[in-house]
Amino acid sequence: MAELVLTTYDWVPEPPRGLVRDLRLRWALEEAGLPYRIATTPFRDRGPEHLAHQPFAQVPWLTDGDTCVFESGAMLLHVGELSETLMPRDAAGRAAVQSWLLAALNSVEAFSQPWVLLAFSPETRAGPEWDRWDNLMKQFRLARMEPVLAAREWLAGAFSIADIAMADVLRVVDRFGGLADFPECRAYVARATARPAFTKAVADQMAHFEAADRAGLGAG
Repeated sequence: MAELVLTTYDWVPEPPRGLVRDLRLRWALEEAGLPYRIATTPFRDRGPEHLAHQPFAQVPWLTDGDTCVFESGAMLLHVGELSETLMPRDAAGRAAVQSWLLAALNSVEAFSQPWVLLAFSPETRAGPEWDRWDNLMKQFRLARMEPVLAAREWLAGAFSIADIAMADVLRVVDRFGGLADFPECRAYVARATARPAFTKAVADQMAHFEAADRAGLGAG
């Protein structure tokens, strides 16, 4: 197997720490037991080298030998192809995992991301725009996830890349109190984030950015 290299920012300010999306890949790689190393790209100077790997100047991206993958969903699928632990090999199992992975990103996160951006600031967490997104997310996404999660432990049988994506989407909503009225969603996030691989992924990401603070990368 070629070396797996996960590239993230060299430093970020404190508010997004624990939320930077290299976490999804750290978590997946830890669950799969696949060896990998972390590389960095400058947070402040997102130049041509960065754009060659990630055209939207975001992180992360994953390099597997001569293959470079960006977008968290594509990277999770790539890891799933490398590990039967995170995506089964039978056609029905693969289809279920892939369907729920894309549902997490295209159906749930498409509604939760605008909500989270508004929730970050007290000034934007009020008024008609907030009310609109709050209603859309809760009525048309969280309320529909409740019976699904009440009926199963994980989305597609065994824990999979679909659960990494969905739990990470929902835990950000929970961080801002959005799951208060959705006990099944909250319980799902709790059992997913209690997994040792998640705990290690978060600790490693936080340590990475704290080391950058000590190195003075955030100065100026």
